[in-house]
Amino acid sequence: MLELRPNCECCDRDLPPDSDQARICTFECTFCADCVESRFSGVCPNCGGDLSARPIRPAAALHRFPASLKRVYKAHTACAAVRPPPRPEGPSPSWA
Repeated sequence: MLELRPNCECCDRDLPPDSDQARICTFECTFCADCVESRFSGVCPNCGGDLSARPIRPAAALHRFPASLKRVYKAHTACAAVRPPPRPEGPSPSWA
């Protein structure tokens, strides 16, 4: 089952489970559409595979099969200029 990771590994943009802006590869590396198009040309910088639209899990299934809350960051050279400062630990996003 897909983890539905909560953020873009590059710019840290929030990607809620119902986001149509989330892109993933076969290893579930997760990026926003903007980073995929402007920085990676549709290719995953981790594995070299295609990045495709992430499926949206029906809201009724999220209660039983929730999205991941673990944020993932990778040190991609293309992301260095857009990476925001680390987020303080705090409450979960409103969609969690």
